[in-house]
Amino acid sequence: MTTGTDGTAATAGAGGSAESVEVRRFWQDLGLPGLVDVHTHFMPERVLHKVWAYFDGLGPLTGGVEWPITYREDEAERAALLRAFGVRAFTAMLYPHKPGMARWLNDWAVGFARRTPDCLHTSTFFPEPGAAAYVREAVEHGTRVFKAHVQVGGYDPADEALDACWGLLAEAGTPVVVHCGSGPAPGKHTGPGPMARVLARHPRLRVVVAHLGMPEYEDFLDLAERYPEVRLDTTMAFTGFSERMAPFPRRALPRLAALGDRVLLGTDFPNIPYPYAHQLDALAGLGLGDDWLRAVCHDNAARLFGLPDAPEPPA
Repeated sequence: MTTGTDGTAATAGAGGSAESVEVRRFWQDLGLPGLVDVHTHFMPERVLHKVWAYFDGLGPLTGGVEWPITYREDEAERAALLRAFGVRAFTAMLYPHKPGMARWLNDWAVGFARRTPDCLHTSTFFPEPGAAAYVREAVEHGTRVFKAHVQVGGYDPADEALDACWGLLAEAGTPVVVHCGSGPAPGKHTGPGPMARVLARHPRLRVVVAHLGMPEYEDFLDLAERYPEVRLDTTMAFTGFSERMAPFPRRALPRLAALGDRVLLGTDFPNIPYPYAHQLDALAGLGLGDDWLRAVCHDNAARLFGLPDAPEPPA
């Protein structure tokens, strides 16, 4: 791929056809039918614009490192771009930051999933009265994956107000992508401790730890090794941008390789400060082999979500 070591080199413009060719060549060379990206953001436009404004002002929280958004296209253009890349399934990672917001976001997500069949119907929740009721309703109406953002929500995931929600998801086997690591800036309830308490009560919960738990990578590898339903997504990990702020410890690479059947491709598209291709380039650069890349970039998520032509689980 033609992105530089820091991932900042553009390829014929954000979303240009040259980048689409690069990304497609990546998965075609691996013999894959496409990519599955479990960490992409679609949400109501006015909410997404507020998220972008947050990242525009993030420099003081990241030691002065700027976070330009590479893909500021409108909703339809962003979805079309993922398709041009060959992403056969993606998510609408949305999340509330206050009570009363989650149900409204979930209602929006129903419409988005209907008009975007390649999106895995995504829902969310918040520790508030009625949360278990709308989580159950979302599961019964076909939600494929949930998103929980401990940092932005500012809540303890082990709060008793969420216990019934975690229990419902564990019983249903519905995955939940949780931003529980302390990157890019720590929160009151980030880090491995709160999620460890949740998993102690709900050991069958299908947690997907966002960003490999950045920067507490090894602590979250511990949780994945302890609980067989815990997975990790690669979002922003190993990119030049993240390695400057929170480098992944190379001594932990053998552990990541050993968990190759439970690591899933995530990118944070469109909220990334470099081209999409750079995430793939960074993963390939780890030298963990084509079988690992095939599992991470497609096969693991295809099995988890029961996509057509999903490969058989490894023996």
